[in-house]
Amino acid sequence: MGLFFFCAPDCWLWTFQCLASILTHIFFIGVYMEFKDSIVAVTGGTRGIGRAVSLAFARSGAHVFAAYLNNDEAAQGLVADSEGLGGTISVIKADVSTSSGALELINSAAARSGHIDVLVNNAGIVRDCYLAMMSEEDWEAVISSNINPLFHCCKWGLRKMMGRRQGSIVNISSISAVLGTMGQTNYAASKGAAISFTKSLAREAGPMGIRVNAVVAGMIATDMTAALKPDLVEMVVKGSALGRIGSPSEVADAVLFLASGRSSYITGQSLIVDGGIV
Repeated sequence: MGLFFFCAPDCWLWTFQCLASILTHIFFIGVYMEFKDSIVAVTGGTRGIGRAVSLAFARSGAHVFAAYLNNDEAAQGLVADSEGLGGTISVIKADVSTSSGALELINSAAARSGHIDVLVNNAGIVRDCYLAMMSEEDWEAVISSNINPLFHCCKWGLRKMMGRRQGSIVNISSISAVLGTMGQTNYAASKGAAISFTKSLAREAGPMGIRVNAVVAGMIATDMTAALKPDLVEMVVKGSALGRIGSPSEVADAVLFLASGRSSYITGQSLIVDGGIV
């Protein structure tokens, strides 16, 4: 009783601050650490949408393995930005459009636990040009860079999910696949393939407890979008319901939802995140 009556005011303040800190930590762990200790592999995971996805999973407690092709500076920047988050991010320099590169990513992710929980296929490029003037090289580059990683990463990734009969795969597509975009026949074809691939793989993987979905991204503020003609971006944005460009973090939120238990009865679906363009 004496402690109760004679504790100094600053002592009460300190006690209150400690309790608030403890309660906040418990709330953070319980609510936001949705993927605590989950193993997540992300292709194209160090820039743009992939970067946002990697950071979002790390904030939720996951151990993220982000694949990239050649931008070492972006990769190291991602690792630096992940310090102090609830999870971790490791970067893997690998060409996931090849079987060996995809296997390197998946094996690195599964090295500690023998499995992976989530695979996000985000790697991709654009080589825009009207079809009549498009080179065979630009066609082949986009098709191989955007479709081959789906095959290789899902093939090896599934093998690290099947044993536990659970897991989630999220493939990143684009509204170019839904609406069509002038100068993007190669890109639109590859992203349309991602949607069809997602539906078919969902039927194959479903009986094993593995869900496969796609996020169809609209006009998002990334380096890829920055390379587009400003008048094209303005036209698309003005035609959207929300009238603004989206952020990578808004796409990442959709990815985390589809990867989480909150979407446990959703598979084979394409979630459009475009601010009302479609």
